[in-house]
Amino acid sequence: MSHAAATERISTRPARPDLPSKDDPTIGRLVADASRDVSSLVRNEIALAKSELRVSVKAGGVGLALFAVAAFLGLLAVIMLSVAIAYFISMTGLALAWCFLIVFVLYLLLAGLLAFVGLKKVKQVRAPERAIHQAQETKNIIKK
Repeated sequence: MSHAAATERISTRPARPDLPSKDDPTIGRLVADASRDVSSLVRNEIALAKSELRVSVKAGGVGLALFAVAAFLGLLAVIMLSVAIAYFISMTGLALAWCFLIVFVLYLLLAGLLAFVGLKKVKQVRAPERAIHQAQETKNIIKK
């Protein structure tokens, strides 16, 4: 049998699936491709997050500015209401200075009441004991 016939016989044989061919990727190449793909995926996810955050930050900034304007207008309304209450009290015949003093005392009482309720609520705050315990257990397991 000639050398050409032997080469032809080998090349026409179906490839065995359990033996790698020259076209099959190596493990190193597969790992490098996977690493490159994961890196690309992470970069693209970060870029997407940045673009979404830009839109969100812009909307949040506009919303914050609108809240600031609303708070300022609310403050002006409270001042105007205070003056109106003082003038309403003065309709009873009391001197205007005493009427403004009464409104001032009412605001001090309201502030004291709100501070008292706020202090009670702050004292109710507890540490997240279960989460801390779980973190301690995880830390201990990792140390082992």
